[in-house]
Amino acid sequence: MKANVGTLDRSLRIAAGLILIGLGLSGVIGVWGAIGVVPLATGLFRLCPVYTLLGINSCKTKA
Repeated sequence: MKANVGTLDRSLRIAAGLILIGLGLSGVIGVWGAIGVVPLATGLFRLCPVYTLLGINSCKTKA
């Protein structure tokens, strides 16, 4: 599959995922921190299934 998550989008997803997982592990938000795995995975793999379904692509294309 083709990557559809750009650099800024990727950085924000990874940061948000790590923050959510950290908050979950520290007990601040409990098991809801596990939802941080989703943005972390989409940021690491540069592929978002929802973007694919909606036809969104935040990657820069070469001209």
